[in-house]
Amino acid sequence: MDDEVQYEWARIPHFYRPFYVYKYATSYCAAVALSEAILNNEEGAVKKYLEFLSMGGSAYPLDELKHAGVDFSTPEPVSRALTKFSQILDDVEETLKKL
Repeated sequence: MDDEVQYEWARIPHFYRPFYVYKYATSYCAAVALSEAILNNEEGAVKKYLEFLSMGGSAYPLDELKHAGVDFSTPEPVSRALTKFSQILDDVEETLKKL
């Protein structure tokens, strides 16, 4: 690590805002759950997603996501995202072996 940039992360102010980074992780987990349901042709996934979009913030966000099939009261969305991330890493490793 270059001595001049080793503490570069510390100057980024939004890292110190409550739950800022958490929002990215939560959004990623929700996006994986929604997209995987659609891509895997889960019954009603597209309809639920479109209904979710049409809600437009009219309900509590966790309730809107639950309506779309993403239940953050369980570990399932996080587990699904971690599985997806693991698959991506496996793909990268396989690609690197071919280079």
